[in-house]
Amino acid sequence: MTVAEIEDWRERFLLGAENALRARPKDEEALKDEQIKKLKQKIGDMVMDMDIMREAIKRHPPMPGTSE
Repeated sequence: MTVAEIEDWRERFLLGAENALRARPKDEEALKDEQIKKLKQKIGDMVMDMDIMREAIKRHPPMPGTSE
C-alpha cells in the first residue's frame, strides 16, 4: 500500500465522517465536487511551492562539486 493510497483513504473517510455529522447531509455528487475543489487547491499549493523552489535555485544555484 502506498502513502498516496492511505492519504486518499483518509481524505475520503474524513469527508464521509464530516458529512454524516451534518444536520442535512450532502448528496454524493456534492461530496465529489467538494473533494475535487480541495484537491485542486492542494495541487495549486504544490505548484506554487515548486515555483518558489525553482526561483530559489535560480538565485542560489548549487556550488560546483557538491552532490546537489
